Amino acid sequence: MALWIFRKDGCLGPKVYSEVPDGGWGWIVAVAFFLVEVFTYGVIKSFGIFLKDLMCEFNESNSRVSWIISICVFVMTFTAPLSTVLSNRFGFQPVVILGGFLISLGTISTAFASYISQIYITIGIVAGLGYCLTFLPTVTILSQYFSKRRSLVTAMASTGESFAIFAFAPAFTALKTHIGWRHTMVVLGILQGTVVMCGLLLRPLIIKPKTANECFTQPLKSRKQEIISSVPDSKLHGSCSSGGAQSQEQPEQSLQVVRQQKEADPFQIPQSQQDQSQEEPSRSKLLDLTVLKEGSFVCYAAFGLFATLGFFAPQLYVVELSASMGTERDKAAYMLSIMAVAEIFGRLAIGWILSWGRIRKIFVLLGCVTLMCLVLVLFTVVDGFWGLAVCCVLYGFLLGNIASTHIPMLAEDDVVGIKRMPLAVGVYVCIQSFAGLAGPPLGGVLVDITQNYSSAFYSCAAGTGLGALFLGLVRPAKTGHLCTKKCFSPCQDIPVVEHVSEDKVMPEEFLEVNILSNLQGQS
Repeated sequence: MALWIFRKDGCLGPKVYSEVPDGGWGWIVAVAFFLVEVFTYGVIKSFGIFLKDLMCEFNESNSRVSWIISICVFVMTFTAPLSTVLSNRFGFQPVVILGGFLISLGTISTAFASYISQIYITIGIVAGLGYCLTFLPTVTILSQYFSKRRSLVTAMASTGESFAIFAFAPAFTALKTHIGWRHTMVVLGILQGTVVMCGLLLRPLIIKPKTANECFTQPLKSRKQEIISSVPDSKLHGSCSSGGAQSQEQPEQSLQVVRQQKEADPFQIPQSQQDQSQEEPSRSKLLDLTVLKEGSFVCYAAFGLFATLGFFAPQLYVVELSASMGTERDKAAYMLSIMAVAEIFGRLAIGWILSWGRIRKIFVLLGCVTLMCLVLVLFTVVDGFWGLAVCCVLYGFLLGNIASTHIPMLAEDDVVGIKRMPLAVGVYVCIQSFAGLAGPPLGGVLVDITQNYSSAFYSCAAGTGLGALFLGLVRPAKTGHLCTKKCFSPCQDIPVVEHVSEDKVMPEEFLEVNILSNLQGQS
């Protein structure tokens, strides 16, 4: 029964389309991605509300507690190639189901931890691996279901992360004051079991375009009938003599050969060869490392490496920064909610702008990264609740712009393209993992040394600035302006033009007329 469900004829088997549907079952996948965002990045970015409780419970410093999120983000991103290999080998559905189980298991196990090192394992390794196996396959298959509306749909579905931050921050803050942080972890782990159901909805997409025979066979048959009908029967079949009977048999055999040649499309590849050619790349290349030879991808990966420094640390320290400026802790918790609401509008806005198509998408992303660097510096300048609130609005809006586009941007031709995205996304996210590992602890060490939370925002601003520099080099590297001699990389798709002499190729109409004229002469 379970195997039938995932077969082609099952209710959760593959969906077959003649072209990219740009909708259809893709809307169900978009809803699944929304929920996955809620219980992956939404939980990670809301984890800052537990930092103070963990510091008091285990009597640990800020930097040691920050290692929880650091290890989680590192495992989530460093094991991205593993997620790519498993998805290409077993499919998206079983991988996401396994990831949802690990997330729920790791979060619930945290409630029974006695030492901070145990939480490094439960949240950092177990849940972090589950986040990796859940997020990447979902965003990859969502990009395959959409073409023209890919940017808009991805931006809308990724707002689940923002809704989660908006709801989780005040809700779990109030819940842990009543039942404690341990029981709150159990509740959160049970809710994260929803990811398993989302994995069931990720039905594989199969594109079977219409063959050339369906498009050209019928017109060729009609032209053949016209030519045959224009020749008199007496000339076509010959005389009734013994020699004419022999000549009559030969034309019929020749016409039969012509019919078979015309009904078979000379430019059509046999279906068996097509299926074999489609299966071979997926079997032979479970992980594509040739993208590291492309300058555009290397620059884009360097952008992701440094820009990740500004993705997680502000959510961890904005509450404590607000409290250090004299804001009540209950009001300081609303900073995350303000940031989340602004991030929702940022994701929707960037989806509409990129769908507009008037500006190259990578340039829009570059502008957002540059502005984020300035906003991170602005956090250290302003004072008071309302000043930080304005910074949270700006940062949340720009974070929504970047977070919803930096992975789908791999599908654009300026980076690697949609065909190679499933193979290259694991390499890209793996490179990001090192910044995710170093970012939160680096901010924690700076805070412990300077006793000022503003120093964490300076480190984030420096990393984001370097990311913007490398992002600006992606387009020149792709077009070859960074090289003294422009050359084609072995990974580029170079069109091959086959030159055929005119005496070897003859239109079918002339071929048929010549055969008929020869038959007439023989008769």
